[in-house]
Amino acid sequence: MNHSAMNQATDRFLALVGDVPASTDPATIRRKSRDFYWYSPILREQLDGLQADCVVTPRTEHDLLAIARAARQSGIFLTARGGGTGNYGQAVPLRGGAIVDMTGLDGLVWLRGDVARVRAGTNMLALDRALRAQGRELRIFPSTKRTATIGGFVCGGSGGIGSVTWGGLRAPGNLLATRVVTMEDEPRAVELRGPDTRIVNHAYGTTGFVTELELPVEPAVDWCDMAVAFPDLPQAARFAHLLATQTGLQKKLVSVMDCRLLPYFAPLRNRVPAGRALVILMMAPAAIEPTRALIAREHGELCYSCNTAEAEDDPGHVPLYELTWNHTTLQVLKTDRSYTYLQTGFPPADALARVAALAAQFPDELLTHLEFLPMEGGMSCAGLPVIRFTDSARLDKIMAAHDAAGISVANPHVYTIEDGGAHRGLSPDLAADKRRFDPAGLLNPGKMRSFEALAGALDGAPNGAGRAAES
Repeated sequence: MNHSAMNQATDRFLALVGDVPASTDPATIRRKSRDFYWYSPILREQLDGLQADCVVTPRTEHDLLAIARAARQSGIFLTARGGGTGNYGQAVPLRGGAIVDMTGLDGLVWLRGDVARVRAGTNMLALDRALRAQGRELRIFPSTKRTATIGGFVCGGSGGIGSVTWGGLRAPGNLLATRVVTMEDEPRAVELRGPDTRIVNHAYGTTGFVTELELPVEPAVDWCDMAVAFPDLPQAARFAHLLATQTGLQKKLVSVMDCRLLPYFAPLRNRVPAGRALVILMMAPAAIEPTRALIAREHGELCYSCNTAEAEDDPGHVPLYELTWNHTTLQVLKTDRSYTYLQTGFPPADALARVAALAAQFPDELLTHLEFLPMEGGMSCAGLPVIRFTDSARLDKIMAAHDAAGISVANPHVYTIEDGGAHRGLSPDLAADKRRFDPAGLLNPGKMRSFEALAGALDGAPNGAGRAAES
């Protein structure tokens, strides 16, 4: 579709959506067309400058259905956006069209015991506060809790604070149901439950618009942030693994940091002795005393503790979870853009030995960062190492070394779902789901490589990219 035709399609789309709030303001479009893909110098080169042609902000499911129908009639592409905190270009429109800002669909729908129904655009901090007012809290949330939306987290994330107990987002039971607006010939809202929710989980909004989610929640806890120093990384990792496996100690977070990351952590750099490896914890009140005893037994030093909620509510403080998961890389990039990161998974067998081996293999380039969570029936860790970037070839070599050591890599330097690793082995099923719910390929095009291959094979076209413009 040439530029003139794109403008005509956009004008027609905006006319068809009626009174749904819309914007063609260039500054708004630029801001809403970005996420945190710039963590990756490779994605930065590929995605910089790409943007939508307009932004629409549905307030209700009715608005979203109107947007879907208008897109089908005009042939315009649609890219869903929550808080824009993703790291892989999930919210970047590769082929223009409209950004669908989901933040207008917000609020807790209901809470029934330990199950909550919530609208997809709800800010996660606001959601957690609404739940806490009724004695419950989120099981899992990202380090971007203060800005992320619940729908964006489920559709673009994989785990976070709470995963040490509950595993990743895709673990059975962590997402109970979703309500989804489709892009079929006649768009409709459908309810997906149980295993069927895999259609939207970490699918980047390519399979439908999530309007509501049903999630398990748990009794609210007055969590305590703790920062513990150890003489070296192996001791810190051993302690973290030991603590993570203590079933009697209620915990929300167990993170390990290379000593070289400490200078980037403003809340801790004047509290933790230089040159020490760091373990960051969130522990329940009843677990604090036995955790202190375990720290002393393992020759650690408790350097900092603070009530998590107090730090979260105070603009002058930072909750320690904002030093963990993907925020670790962000803290480094605030100061030094020569770094990037990886996302890896250590099998439970010999996990700590593999951590040490990789750290030794790349002593000057790899700054170890571990997040503990259950894997393959045992307790292990995900790695989010901060990497000094030289070039793509060197990054490929580091990833190959992980593969050779039996450590899985979910490549965060690609924008396609399959190549990032989350849907390896599932992409044919996911592509078929997209074919069913988005037959014209209008949703976030270019992000699901297997769909375009499937669509091209079924339609006799070289790929599925051009068909939407002709629909």
